[in-house]
Amino acid sequence: MTTSPSGLAALANGAVLSPFTQLRKLLGDTPAGHANVIDLTIGEPREPMPPFVTEKLLEVQTAYANYPPIRGTGELRNAISSWAAKRFGANAAPDPEREILPINGSREGLFLAALPAVGRKANVSRPAVLMCNPYYSAYVGGALATNAEPVYLNATAATGHLPDLEALAQNKALLERTAALYLCSPANPQGAVADAQYIKRALDLARAYDFILFFDECYSEIYDTTPPAGALEVAAQTPERFSNLVVFNSLSKRSNLPGLRSGFCAGDASFIDTFGEIRNMVAPQMPGPTQHASAAVWSDEVHVEANRAAYRQKYDVCDRILQGRYGYQRPAGGFFLWLDVNNFGGASEATVTLWQRAGVKVLPGAFLAQAGCDGTNPGADYLRLALVRDPATVGEALERLVVVLA
Repeated sequence: MTTSPSGLAALANGAVLSPFTQLRKLLGDTPAGHANVIDLTIGEPREPMPPFVTEKLLEVQTAYANYPPIRGTGELRNAISSWAAKRFGANAAPDPEREILPINGSREGLFLAALPAVGRKANVSRPAVLMCNPYYSAYVGGALATNAEPVYLNATAATGHLPDLEALAQNKALLERTAALYLCSPANPQGAVADAQYIKRALDLARAYDFILFFDECYSEIYDTTPPAGALEVAAQTPERFSNLVVFNSLSKRSNLPGLRSGFCAGDASFIDTFGEIRNMVAPQMPGPTQHASAAVWSDEVHVEANRAAYRQKYDVCDRILQGRYGYQRPAGGFFLWLDVNNFGGASEATVTLWQRAGVKVLPGAFLAQAGCDGTNPGADYLRLALVRDPATVGEALERLVVVLA
């Protein structure tokens, strides 16, 4: 568990930068070492989007002339609730009237949700926002924008690439000033999946110390063999139901629609109500045609099954080329590889070498995490590779990698 200085100044003075900005600075003007550059840095899906999306957008194109409802149409909220019932069980279906809020992609929601979460701890002199480390940038952005203290919970191989909740439970002073805990399963970038027991433990801590558990499930529908446990299904089995829990998901990864900017959050009805009011003041509505198309996408599983099959083909390519190298493990979920290159000088040096000699662009793991008080960064030895290209291109990139990092 690690901490670092924080605040609005960290955003303003460049103390915290996007991982992609850091990568541009690292590579600078270094020329690629191959005519055919392969970029595996950005987690932008390239599988086919559902074929009916354009048709659905056009069906209600006149809705562009009207302000859409900030809390979403009944059609969309009902579709999300029905999807959750099918995926996690009828008891886990959020109430479409009170427990679901559509958002413009999960990133917007994950960031803005820090506002009401930290607001709940107004009586605390310095609220803390906890997050898995490595983390998604929206988590730390939310902490810094609310002038809360970001606290980075290292997720390493020793802890199963998830934060150690038992170690966290021993730090009562920290938990008493905690406003929110961000967790991601399947994890970006490690691909680790939290089981029901782990989720229940996180939820117990949130309720014991009255903070909000923000559970990021945007990769929940990309998995190898076993569907990851969902926080809604775990919470639905407790007497408190969704109290102190907000789950985030989107169509970006599940349905290959990152440009649609369509997601939702669901859970604690009181928090959702407050969050909805904040969004009504400061956030844009999801366009009406987008809401109509999104309802149709959440209602279809055919394209999702095809998507999973496509990623399994890529996992198979990784098995063939990487088995026994770089600590590789076939991802349980998500579409990233998390490769240990400690023997090759660490992630930054390996990134530059791969670019210079092979024209393969990857992301150093250190850019997805923060250094702790002991001076170490849990991503320093790792490369993140996004499996968003076709199997042949993924295979070519990995073949170049094993030649260069032999």
